[in-house]
Amino acid sequence: MLFSSLPSSVLLIAEKVAQLGGKAYLVGGSVRDILFGESPKDFDIEVYGLAPEVLQKMLQSDFSILTVGKHFAVFKVKGEAIDVSLPRRESTTGPRHRDFSVRGDPKMSLREAAQRRDFTINAMLWDISGKQLEDPLKRGEKDLKNRVLHRCSEAFGEDPLRVLRAMQFIARFDLEVTSETRVACLSLTQNFLPKERIWEEWKKLILRGKSLSKGLSFLRSVNWLRFYPDLGALVHCPQNLVSQLEEDVWSHTLHCLDAYAKERVGCQEEDLVVGFAVLCHDFGKALSTGKAVKSGIPWSQHHILGEAPSRRFLNAMTGDRNFIDAVIRLVIHHGQPSLLYHNHCGEATIRRLASKVKRIDRLLRVVKADQLGRPLLSRKSCPEVLWWQKKTDEMKIYDQPPKSIVRGRHLIGLGALPGKHFSLILEACWEAQMEGEITDLASGIGFVKKRFKMYLGKP
Repeated sequence: MLFSSLPSSVLLIAEKVAQLGGKAYLVGGSVRDILFGESPKDFDIEVYGLAPEVLQKMLQSDFSILTVGKHFAVFKVKGEAIDVSLPRRESTTGPRHRDFSVRGDPKMSLREAAQRRDFTINAMLWDISGKQLEDPLKRGEKDLKNRVLHRCSEAFGEDPLRVLRAMQFIARFDLEVTSETRVACLSLTQNFLPKERIWEEWKKLILRGKSLSKGLSFLRSVNWLRFYPDLGALVHCPQNLVSQLEEDVWSHTLHCLDAYAKERVGCQEEDLVVGFAVLCHDFGKALSTGKAVKSGIPWSQHHILGEAPSRRFLNAMTGDRNFIDAVIRLVIHHGQPSLLYHNHCGEATIRRLASKVKRIDRLLRVVKADQLGRPLLSRKSCPEVLWWQKKTDEMKIYDQPPKSIVRGRHLIGLGALPGKHFSLILEACWEAQMEGEITDLASGIGFVKKRFKMYLGKP
């Protein structure tokens, strides 16, 4: 996308601002994305020279808007990914993210406004009416061209979330970090950041990062793995207790994440579940080596030990129980497809695994990333994944779990009276279905009539 093809609503807002004597600039990530050759997901417009009440009245004449903030004006255009705001003066009043005094100032200079931003590549503005790029800090264009991430000012440390923003920017745009910026990150802590803000940055890493390994390596370099001890425990943890050829689990995990990034399907829900499962899949190895082993579970069963640290890691960022459970199912079963493939498993075993993980297609994406994340073994393909894809597709359980064929309503239709024996009958039917004895409703009804005739009504 180019600046010449901005949405008509953006152009209309800029035109009306100019008519009232103000200036409208496209700012922040939308400018950066366009300069990087990407299409922005949203547009931030900063307006100079107009009082907030004048700007609000102007916007309301053409759009339905939502006003955010009492002392500073941010107007969200409903139905469109457009935010319109005044430049803001911010000063910290405490350690928490809400401990800020903020007020809009339409008379602020471009340089002052730019200095409150995080990185120079995000501090450039596009003069929408004048059709020219403004670089108030005089290094944004150069840093973007050289793919360098540099803080805008000493105010950088007022929002520690910027360390995580750096992590996901580095992963998305393949950036290098200046030493000055790296030193600034070393002194910050995420202790007062709400997990909702932390979650958003990790989501961007998983959903949009092209080199996730680079983003996470930056996090390690500024000592922020101390806030993620279950992730940090992978550093120097042996990847293979038998062979010394492979790197540690940390390096393996980074290779796996880069392999995953190349195979994203473009659906946020699917990519989040699979991406975080790849990130967490070997957390259990740190608990199954050396003196850390207390459970008696062998190293080869590390996936079982991975549940607790994975839940701990995810709970610190999100309270979405369904999401966490979906990730955990993949973590604790990620070793099964390869093992069962090499043991020539039958359809009953395949059905049982599909029932446990709910989505074999997700599990196979984790398995593929795990296998390709071992560059020293030079794997180019995953025959076990192809075999599982073919088998589960034939069995119609590739992207959905097996569904119970015989249900309570069928038992009632056979004259059975509801009671405790229902669960006994249905459990027996499910086991028979898993073993392939029940394949359709007719065979299910025949199974019930043969095994549980005493509970049925008279024909």
